[in-house]
Amino acid sequence: MIFQKPSLRTRVSFDMAMRQCGGDALYLSPNEIGLGQRESIADVARVLSGYVDALMARVFAHEHVLELAKWSAIPVINGLSEYNHPCQGMADALTVEENFGKKSKGLNVTFIGDGNNVAVSMMHVSTKLGWNFTLASPEGYDLNPKAVEVAKDIAKETRSKLNFIRDPHQAVKGAHVIYTDTWTSMGQEEETAKREKVFQPYQVNAKLVSEADKDVIVMHCLPAHRNHELTDDVADGPHSVIFPQAHNRLHAQKAILARLFGVA
Repeated sequence: MIFQKPSLRTRVSFDMAMRQCGGDALYLSPNEIGLGQRESIADVARVLSGYVDALMARVFAHEHVLELAKWSAIPVINGLSEYNHPCQGMADALTVEENFGKKSKGLNVTFIGDGNNVAVSMMHVSTKLGWNFTLASPEGYDLNPKAVEVAKDIAKETRSKLNFIRDPHQAVKGAHVIYTDTWTSMGQEEETAKREKVFQPYQVNAKLVSEADKDVIVMHCLPAHRNHELTDDVADGPHSVIFPQAHNRLHAQKAILARLFGVA
C-alpha cells in the first residue's frame, strides 16, 4: 500500500480487506518511497513486483498510478488520485444498491459542490449503472472535461442523463441521492478561505434535503468538515448513510481484490 496522501478509510479498509481475503498488507509511507524523487516510479514498480501480489497507490498525480501500472508485472489499484477515486465509487454503488435495490436504473443522483475526483467517480459509476447524474457546482469548479466525455460515452449505452448546473436547489429536485464532499481537498489548503466563501451556498443542510425526494439518502465520502459542506443535523439525521457508506469501503475492497486475484 503506497501512500502519498494520508487516509483513515483507504488504509484500514484495504489492510483489513486483504487480511479477510487470507493475505497480508504492508503500508509504505511517502518517506519510504518518494515516488519519482528518491527513485523512479518505473524502478519502484519493477522492484515491488518481485515482492508482493498487488499494489494499491493513493497519490496526488494520476500519472503516477498510470506509470506504476505501465512498469508493474502485478495488478495496480488506484486508491485515489487527483483525477478520480474509483474504489470510493465502488463502495458508493454498493451503498446506493443497498438502499434502492439492484434494479435501481433511473435513479437521480445529485452531487453538490466541487467537481473533484470523488464527483468524477460518482459520475462514471452512475452512468455505468443507468442512473441520472447531476452536478451543481459554482463557476470555475466544474468537472474535468475529459471525465465528462467518458461519462457521455457510457451514457449513450445506458441512456443515463447528465446535467451540469449552478443552482443546488434546482439540482436536488427529484433527487434520490444527494452527495457532497469537502470544499477543500488535500493539497488545496491555501485556497481554504476563498473556497469557503464560494461554496457556502452549496451547503447540504436540512432545507436543501427537504427539497429532494422524500426517501432521499445523503452521502459523503468522509472526512467531513461538519457544518461546512454538511450540517450536523443532516449528517446524523434519518437520511444520512455516511457511516454504512464508509463501512462499505471494506466490502468493495474485498471484491476488487478477489476479482484481481482470480477468485471471483
